Amino acid sequence: MRVAFLGLGIMGRSMAANLVKAGHEVTTWNRSPGKDVEGARSAASPAEAARGAEVVWMCVSDTQAVESLLFGPQGVAEALAEGMTVVDSSTIAPSATLKFAERVRPSGVQYVDAPMTGSKAGAESGTLIFFVGGKDTAIEKIKPLFAAMGKKFFRVGETSKGHAAKLAMNLQIALIYEGFAEGLTLAAKLGVDAATLVSLIEASMVRSGVVEYKAPFVLKRDFSPNFPLRLMHKDIRLALSAAKEARVKLPALETVEEIYELATEEGHANLDYAATLTLLEKWAGVEVHGAPEAADSALIPK
Repeated sequence: MRVAFLGLGIMGRSMAANLVKAGHEVTTWNRSPGKDVEGARSAASPAEAARGAEVVWMCVSDTQAVESLLFGPQGVAEALAEGMTVVDSSTIAPSATLKFAERVRPSGVQYVDAPMTGSKAGAESGTLIFFVGGKDTAIEKIKPLFAAMGKKFFRVGETSKGHAAKLAMNLQIALIYEGFAEGLTLAAKLGVDAATLVSLIEASMVRSGVVEYKAPFVLKRDFSPNFPLRLMHKDIRLALSAAKEARVKLPALETVEEIYELATEEGHANLDYAATLTLLEKWAGVEVHGAPEAADSALIPK
C-alpha cells in the first residue's frame, strides 16, 4: 500500500519503519529535517508526501500541528484525492477531529482517528494497541497497516471516538501513576524500601500495567522520555477541556494537572512523565531508592 507517513517523533519513526518492513511503499515527512527511515522516500512537504498516496498517516504532537499538516501551506489538503484515507494517530481534541473530517470529506476522503498506547517500546516492536474511530469501510482498508505497527486494534465508534477513548485512557494512566508516585514517596519518608514496596504492589490487587512498566525505570531513576511529561500534560489539558465541553467534573485530574504545571516550571517538561515523582520527593525531603534486583529478593517463597 502507498502510505505517506507524517511525523517521525518518538513513536512515528518506528511506526513508519515497521510499515516499510511489512512491504508497504512509504514516503515520510517530518517538520525537523534529518530524520530518515531506511527504505522510505523523504518528501519536502506534507503535500509532496501525500501526492499519490492511498493512505496519509499522521503522528504529531498536538491539535495545532495536525491542522497545520492538513490545511497549512503545502499541506495535505493540496494533494487530497477521492478514495484516499487520512489517519491520525496523534492525541488531539475529539471536537477538532470532527471538524477536520468535515473539511476533507468534500474531496471524497475518509477520515480515521487511531491514537495508540504502548509507548516507545511498543512502537519499536510493532506491538501497539490502537483505539480507532471511523467508518467500517475505511478501517477495513487499513487493517494491514494496523497489523504492521501493532498487535491489536479496537474500533470504539465513529470518527473522533478513538481520540475520546485515548483521553479517557491517558486520564487513568496519569492518575494511576500519581498514586504510585505518592505511595513511593510516603513509603520512603516512613523508611520502607521502594523495591520491597514494588514487590508488594505486584503481588497484590494494587498491581497495574502502569506500575509494571514504570517501576523498573523509577527504581533506576531513569527519567529519559518514553512518554514526555509535556505530552502527558497536553493530554491532561485536552481531557479537562473535553470534560468542560461535556459538563463533566474531573476533580482528581484537576489536582494532578497542577502537579504537571509545577513540574514543568521545575524544568521537567522533556523528561518522562514519571519525573513528577521528583517534585513529590522535593516537597517531602526524601529520595526514593531501591535496586530493581531487590524487588525479587523481597519475595518470600511459601
